Order: sequence, then structure tokens, then C-alpha cells
Amino acid sequence: MNQSASNLLPSDITQLHGPVVVFGASGFIGANLFEQLFRVRQDVYALTHDATKAWRLKLLDVPAENIVHCDILSNTSVQDVLGKIKPKTIFNLAAYGAYSKQKNVSLTYETNVLGTVNILENCTPDMVYIHAGSSSEYGFNCTAPKETDRVEPNSHYAVSKVSAAYTLEYYAKVQKLNTLNLRLYSIYGGWEEPDRLIPRLVEENRKGQLPPLVSPDISRDFVYIDDCVDAFVKAALRVNPSIRGRSYNIATGQKTTMRELVDVARTTFGLKQEPVWGSMTNRNWDLADWYGDPTAAQTDLGWKATTSLGEGLRRTADWQIDHLYEERVIPAFQTPTLNPVISPIIACYRDAQAIPYMYERLVKTFNEMKVRYEIIFVNDNSPDNTDEVLNEICAKDPNVIAIKHSRNFGSQSAFLSGMEIATGDAVVLMDGDLQDPPEIIPKFYEKWQEGFDVAYGVRVQREMAPHVHFFYKQFYRLFKRTAYISIPVDAGDFSMIDRKVVRELVNLPETEQFLRGLRAWVGFRQTGVDYVRPERMFGVSTNNWTKNIWWAKKAIFSFSFAPLELMTYAGFVLTGLSMLGIVWQILSRLLNFDPNTPYGLSTVIVLVMFFGGINLLGISFLGEYISKIFEETKKRPKFIRTMVRKGQRVYKTAAEISTLVEQRKSK
Repeated sequence: MNQSASNLLPSDITQLHGPVVVFGASGFIGANLFEQLFRVRQDVYALTHDATKAWRLKLLDVPAENIVHCDILSNTSVQDVLGKIKPKTIFNLAAYGAYSKQKNVSLTYETNVLGTVNILENCTPDMVYIHAGSSSEYGFNCTAPKETDRVEPNSHYAVSKVSAAYTLEYYAKVQKLNTLNLRLYSIYGGWEEPDRLIPRLVEENRKGQLPPLVSPDISRDFVYIDDCVDAFVKAALRVNPSIRGRSYNIATGQKTTMRELVDVARTTFGLKQEPVWGSMTNRNWDLADWYGDPTAAQTDLGWKATTSLGEGLRRTADWQIDHLYEERVIPAFQTPTLNPVISPIIACYRDAQAIPYMYERLVKTFNEMKVRYEIIFVNDNSPDNTDEVLNEICAKDPNVIAIKHSRNFGSQSAFLSGMEIATGDAVVLMDGDLQDPPEIIPKFYEKWQEGFDVAYGVRVQREMAPHVHFFYKQFYRLFKRTAYISIPVDAGDFSMIDRKVVRELVNLPETEQFLRGLRAWVGFRQTGVDYVRPERMFGVSTNNWTKNIWWAKKAIFSFSFAPLELMTYAGFVLTGLSMLGIVWQILSRLLNFDPNTPYGLSTVIVLVMFFGGINLLGISFLGEYISKIFEETKKRPKFIRTMVRKGQRVYKTAAEISTLVEQRKSK
């Protein structure tokens, strides 16, 4: 950063009382503020819950320990995060509703008002809290208003930001909190959304072109991002009892129309092309005389915008070039797979002790991978205190979903239950006993990023008794030889599955499902990842020899006709042997080959028992297949959910759960 063009100095940043947290650090201004603070000091934490903009933090390559997931709509989540970090300086840039594509009115008020209250409720007088307000608070009174002038908000977003400003004033006066509200005008610069005015203008200007434009008379007050970051730092250093609770205009004080902006851009980049005005529709809140009066900020905070518009456009262009804008930034903004959501689905039965460890290891893994997550725990009617453990985790992390079943339907149904609700770009199927290590997920992720639709874990070694390990390996090889599709050996349910494959698996009509077989049956590009399967961390495995035999039967009778084929071959062979035996008996009697040929009963008994056993075995094989047909004809549901919890929200009735499932299917 060119220090001569900004008042922000490293010495200012070092004077901030730490630790420092930045709420909304995945957004445009938040990412810039966090980046510049983190260059100077390491006790700065990026707090984010904005799932649509986390691509900035990924491209910044920030250490995982400095990125903390926090939902400001959950007081429990805020309390937990601030309790762990114990910050002394808080910058809140979390907001919703500023962009035309953000149309959820309820979420606008919840984020901008309730979220602010949740943070302030957890602040103390020894902290500093600087809030990102908006010039839209002035609304219709937008012509160089002073902070003491009347606010006339002209949108839901503006009303919510005014409410937040009054909330800060209340906490400053009543709770004696060191708060300030910075009413930001049109901030621009690096890390801004590529579809916004200035980034598009600069991008097109670098190519010698102009983007679509609104009316030439619309005006703004453009403030370069470095000046804006400088305002936040100065506000945090200058806040005191005499000014706390106040709002300040962060503006240049210069009215710049679109015509003037384009003229500056054409001069800066040497463009010959004439602008086409009105080629882009005006926004409802675009006004002709929108600019601010920064006098109070200069007097009380010692802040003043120092970057001219031409210089700011040039520096924005330099930023785009330095950050490989077309190759790196725009694809990250446009392509979800560059910043995906991963949905691990954990089947839980008697795993209450392991669940907290599973959660911590998963979060640590995803933070290190710098990907977003949505963890789904499925309580398959476990008899222990799994419900209480999951309630605590959901209360502090809104990215966790807990599902409860009406009875124990089995792990396959638990996985399907979670897959139906999951909205991630890929899911990871895991057992809740930590025998599927979360630390293997990055290897799955690498394969998925390479273009594989399924990455499954291959158990090269199991931490168990050698003879048990031997029987497992032999079964997988027998299963592979007898199955009518190619099923990888030593591969369990532990896998990462792309969303398009998940849809196919969920839509399969089968009632009784064997997922590792169906996973192979649906096809797509698949590959294996070797890992060592550890012993169960807590408790005793629910598997035993009887259950293992049941699993083996389920696998073979679901994906192999070998038992029927075996009985067919056995029938031919035994019938042939019987015919030979009859011929031998006749010949030996007529030709007297063997005078000692027995007349006896023992031969008859042996033959009857042998053929009787073969018949019973054949009938039992037929019975297994018929029982599967019988089960499928009933068309019973694969599972029944009695409760779904996401964050503080609990869905209990069948109608609520059904509506939730349908909503999430459409995502």
C-alpha cells in the first residue's frame, strides 16, 4: 500500500488494544480491514458467517486459526466466540440488504439490528466497538447532511441501519460502551464484488472499453478503501466518553456524478470511447445529490480522505493486475466449487462421548482447508445423551444441524436422512465413533477438486485383532468376485460424494439400501484414498459376528446373483452325479463288477440327507431374495424424523420438517 496516499500507518494499527476482531470479514470492507490489520499484527481474527462471500478469505490465504465462524444472529454463538478470544477492539462490518440482490426484509432487520444488539450485549466498557453504518441512513436528506441533521431513510436497509445507530447511542449512554457509528459513503477499491460499478469500470477501462452505465446525473461520494480502513482505525483510537455513541460521515465531501466519474476514468486510462448513458437501469435509491459532510470526522477523529478519485481508480487497476483479477478473483467470485460448502453427515448411535471431539476435529479441518461447512449429525435414536450433546453444539454453531429418528433405522438410513437435507456441494459420510478420521477429508477434497465425483476411503489397515482383519479383507474380495458390478475392495461408507451423485442416491426407490454398493452402481468418476482405520475411541463397537454376517448377507443378496447361480450349477452337477450313480449301481449288479456293492440303508440315508440339505440351502437362498422383494413391495419410508434442529431453530412437527426438507432440496 502506498502510505503517501493514506494516513493509515503501521504505528496506528499497533496502538489498537488487542486482540482485535472483525465481524463481517468476508465482505468487501471487512476483508480489506482485516488484511491491513493482519499485515501488522497477528492477534486479529476474521469473524464470518456470510456464506456467499467467503471467497475473499480463501484467496487471502489467512491461517485457519485466525478465521472464526460466528453467527451474530445467535447470542450464544457471539458469547462463545467473544468469550474465547476476549477482544479489546471490535469492528462490526456485518450487514445485509445493501445490495439489490439481497431482498430478504426479515434478514435485513435481523442482521443489522438484532445482530448488533447481540454483539453489544457481550461488550464491556473496557472494549472499543466501531460500527459500519451507511450514508443511506440519510435517505431523502442526502445532500451534504451533517450528523445532527434529520435522517429520512428511503429503504428497509436504511431504516435498519438507522435503528442500529440509535442502538449504539443507547448502549453508549446507558451501558457506557465505547461505540462509534461510521456512516460510510461509496467505498471502492480492491476486493469489491466484480459485478459492482467501480470494479467493472476499471476492468473494462483496462481493456480500453466502458461498461453499461446508469443516468449521467446520478451522484455519489466516492471514498477509496484505504481511506475507509484508516477511518476505522482512527475511530478506534480516538473514541472517548465525550464522543461515544455518535455517528460520523466517512466521505470526501465531493459530489461526483456518473458523468464526472466516467470523464475521470477516461482521462486516467486514456480512453477514446464515448459513454452510452442509460444502458443500465437506475436503482430505486439512486439520487442526484448524494454526497457527505466529513467535517465532524476531521474535527473529532482527525480523519480526512486523501486519495483522489483518479488516483483511486489507478490503484484499483494496479490491485486487479497484482491479484490476477480475471484468472483468480473473478472465477472465485463466480464459481461455487472454488469456495464450496462441504456437508459431513455423521451417523450417531451410542456415540455421545465422541461427538464433541468429532465436531472440534471437523471444524479444525475445514478451517485449515478454508472451505465452508454444514455439519449434519443424525441421532439414530441412540439410547445415550446424544440429544443433549447435539443441542449444545447447535446452540453455539448455526452451521450444525441435528436430526433425530423415531427409532434405530440403521446407519444407511441415517446417511440417507442427512443426504436428503444436505445443501453442500459435496457430502462426506462418516460414522460417529471417530473410526472415520476427519483428517482424511482434505485428501478426498483434493480428488474432488481434480474432477472425481466420488472419493472413497480404502482401509489399508484396521487397528484390530489380526484374525478379524483377515476375515474382513477376505469378505471384500469374495464380494467383489461375486457382485455383478465392480465394487472396490476394503471400501466402507466413508467417502466424499458430489452433489449430483447425492441426488441420484437419494432418488433411488429402494427401501433397504446398501450405500457402498449403490455408490458403485450409480457410476460417475470414482477413486480411492488409502487410510488406516483406527479403533473406536469410546465405548464398545455395536458390531459383532452376528451383525457382520447380516451385513455380508445384505451386501451379497443386494448386488450378487451368485447364490442362485451356485445352486443352479450344484443342481446340474449333483443331478449328473446321481445319474452316474444309478448307472453304476445297475451295471455293478448286472455284470457283477462288485459283489460287495451294499444294499444298505446307510447309502440311502446319506444321499437323502445330502440332497435334502442342498434343497434347503437352495430354498433359503430363494427366501432371501423373495424377502427382499417382499420388503420392497411394502414401500415403507426409509426413516422417520421426529426433530430437526438448526442453530436456535427447532422443527418438530411433520409439516415443519417436510417444509424444511423441500426448501433445502431446492437449494
